[in-house]
Amino acid sequence: MARIAAEPIRRAEIVKATIQEIGRAGSLEVTVAQIARRAGVSAALAHHYFGSKESIFIAAMRHVLSIFGAEVRGALLTASDPKSRIEAILQACFAPGSFRREVVAAWLNFYVLAQSEPEARRLLLIYHRRLHSNLLHELRPLLGRRAPMVAESMAGLIDGVYLRAALASGQGGKGVAPDRARAMALLLDHLDRELTLGERA
Repeated sequence: MARIAAEPIRRAEIVKATIQEIGRAGSLEVTVAQIARRAGVSAALAHHYFGSKESIFIAAMRHVLSIFGAEVRGALLTASDPKSRIEAILQACFAPGSFRREVVAAWLNFYVLAQSEPEARRLLLIYHRRLHSNLLHELRPLLGRRAPMVAESMAGLIDGVYLRAALASGQGGKGVAPDRARAMALLLDHLDRELTLGERA
């Protein structure tokens, strides 16, 4: 019974260790042994729970996406109008849990994984569709037919911010947290410019 109860805890520790190891290495070039060592378990146990290194990466990806989804839902609870709901979505995109250095590195490497792993590609497509849908829903009342294009440009900016943050961490910025305030300012400036154009149209 105790062994069964310990399994979810051990799985969570392995997933957390995977994200930390990807962040440390800055790539997917980490071994199950390294992940297991950080998690405080044997490599054999990690293989037993997940089956392969790729499955561990997918579990880590699911975990990161789950945290992001929870951040979005929580942020939207306090927003009452379309613009504040867009701002809430952006706050969730750059929330502390999702914008830590190691998580940013994990995001970048999940994109790499998606090039060869169908399940990783599927998860990223779900993320992209949900983000676009959330933005589009709130932009429609503000921008009408321009909303799809603006939703796409904002989603692209979000991805770009993560890419730049990951590259900065890998070029002498190791251990330095990405600048959340700057990321938010960039996206909010873009939003305000689009809303101003909408008012003039």
